[in-house]
Amino acid sequence: MGYGILGVEGRKLHMISMGVVQLHKYNDHALKLKRIFERSLYLVDEFHPDELAIEAPFYGKNVQSMLKLGRAQGIAMAAALYREVPIHEYSPKKIKQAITGNGNASKEQVAEMLQRLLNIPQMPTQLDATDGLAAAVCHYFQRDGGAGVGKKKSGSYSGWKSFINENPDRKKR
Repeated sequence: MGYGILGVEGRKLHMISMGVVQLHKYNDHALKLKRIFERSLYLVDEFHPDELAIEAPFYGKNVQSMLKLGRAQGIAMAAALYREVPIHEYSPKKIKQAITGNGNASKEQVAEMLQRLLNIPQMPTQLDATDGLAAAVCHYFQRDGGAGVGKKKSGSYSGWKSFINENPDRKKR
């Protein structure tokens, strides 16, 4: 399970932390859920987020996998709710669209755009971390009617080219 913590100062968005909750050493699904709850609660207590953005459950062919994923998402949500942190859900397609302009973008494309947008010097090897960060950035772009780094106050950008034209300080370095 990936996570990302963002800081916002005015219109400036910066990454505070991102990572992955390691679950591979647990064989029992209940122990994995316990670890997700503990780590999610720790992150809420450590960083005191104003809101939590999470990828909404999506449909897949393997019912067992979808059930396990839904349980894990519910556990992470429960940890935030336990500390009274509001929750916002976004579909995977919506997150990819918000970050890259393409709802069918690959994980690698999302990671690359996040690296440019947030000036991240080195990306993690596990793309689950950037998935978590992408949900947070997507929420930032959606909040307050969309005003923020990815939007003009008077309307939306037509794509990344217009965003870069309006924000030359964000060009790739």
